[in-house]
Amino acid sequence: MDALRRQLGFPIFTKSESIDDLFARYGQSYRILVMIAGMGASFTMVVSGTIVNVAVPDVMGAFGVGLDQAQLMTSAFNIAMVSSQLLNAWIVAAFGQRGGFLLASAIFTVGSIIGGVSHDFNLIVLGRVLQGMAAGIIQPLVMVVAFQVYPAERRGYAMAIYSMGVFMAVAVGPIVGGISIDLFHWRYIFWAPLPVIAVSALMGWVFMPSVPSRDRSSFDWIGYILLVVMVYCLITGLTEGNAEGWTSSYILGLFTIGIGSGVALIWSQLRDRPTLIDVSLFSHKEFAMTALIAFVFGIGNFGTGYGVPVFGQLIQGMTPIVAALVMFPSSILIVIALPLTGKLADRIPAHIGILIGLFLFAVGTAPMAGADVNTPFLLIMFYFIISRFGMSFTNPFIMKTALASLPADKLSAGGGTINFCRQFGGSLGLTAWVAFVQNRPQVHSEALTATQSSANTTTQEMLKDIGRIYTEAGLPIDLHLPGALHFLGQVIQAQASTLGFQDGFLLLVFFFICAMIPAYLLGRINR
Repeated sequence: MDALRRQLGFPIFTKSESIDDLFARYGQSYRILVMIAGMGASFTMVVSGTIVNVAVPDVMGAFGVGLDQAQLMTSAFNIAMVSSQLLNAWIVAAFGQRGGFLLASAIFTVGSIIGGVSHDFNLIVLGRVLQGMAAGIIQPLVMVVAFQVYPAERRGYAMAIYSMGVFMAVAVGPIVGGISIDLFHWRYIFWAPLPVIAVSALMGWVFMPSVPSRDRSSFDWIGYILLVVMVYCLITGLTEGNAEGWTSSYILGLFTIGIGSGVALIWSQLRDRPTLIDVSLFSHKEFAMTALIAFVFGIGNFGTGYGVPVFGQLIQGMTPIVAALVMFPSSILIVIALPLTGKLADRIPAHIGILIGLFLFAVGTAPMAGADVNTPFLLIMFYFIISRFGMSFTNPFIMKTALASLPADKLSAGGGTINFCRQFGGSLGLTAWVAFVQNRPQVHSEALTATQSSANTTTQEMLKDIGRIYTEAGLPIDLHLPGALHFLGQVIQAQASTLGFQDGFLLLVFFFICAMIPAYLLGRINR
């Protein structure tokens, strides 16, 4: 069997084959083939990360859960993805890039099947955990392969191609989810990615490079456990804070354990032994600064990608597919712009490109702080196009600068670490943002209710108009006032919810502005 596979040009799973070996076998077409294999899997797994955003209302109805619990589908995916980003270096060293690629594909497939057949919400969350774990392993693995198969003078372009697939997936995910929900059922969000994963896994088995394995016992399990505990406690605390009370012993306990685990994690990584995080990476100033930028940028990036479609459905009453279509033109723009901005990443200073991207993100998000139920669909689409155009600048410059500052033997560790910073910032920030948006309507509702008095002429006129409508409809007079007051309460709640989302979008603008500070400092370091 092995002889037959050699004759056909198929690699043996355990055979060590470098990128140079594969170039010698397949010629210059190898670069395209391995990129198709890697980007197919990475694209599909990232699609699964955002595909649930338009399914939130359906899941809330199917399982009778609130927004805070339904959001666990996103949080669970993100927690697992963040935690597994740093597994990449060990998995590549232990199993090779090919073995790690196939392992991640298998984990993702199992998670998708669990999510597709389960009728318990907790099992749905478990399926999302497995999907997120696979996505966390695959992203830095594919990014490093893309970096390695291009020559040094074209690596900014390589990172643009990689980013194009990832961020196209961010936009396409809600569209795929909307179509699946409108035409079939929300469970199809778990089944839809599997055919692509199957094809990508087969191509990865053939075209992914493989390196010699090492002793797997060198993995830093203590550091990994501390990382998982830290991420779980912090995100769970932010998720359940509104329901349990921010000063409750349960929430304070979660934050205490989470912060304590984080401190212990940092201390454990400074010891002289194999560690989860290679702290020597941060001795490279460019890498350290881009890691900080990626963390802060991730908060705003995740927030806009989640907030816009949920705002469209909960505030404007959009269907899942319509909410997803708000994001579609921006994905087309990214496909067109990323190859161009990737070439710019090889020619202009990194901090200039990053600052341009962050500025566009802020400009595109700021008008959403004034959006309401009457804001036209095309206007929201236009705002999102502006913000996502900023993404086409920011990500290639961050990734190319981070990896280019490292020696070749640090690329796998660096790829996992920079993706970890971006995903951790995004996951933690998104969870905090959802908690903030959930809390703000209560504050606004109390403020609006306090203004409803006999001196409020607008309210009095509205109550009279409602009374006339009830009279024309033949409703008994003694039901006029209770019905009008009930309607007034609904109006106040709707307005409070709108104001809560507006506050949330304004907060995202603040994070984009904050990310400009380390971007400016990056320029000073380079000078």
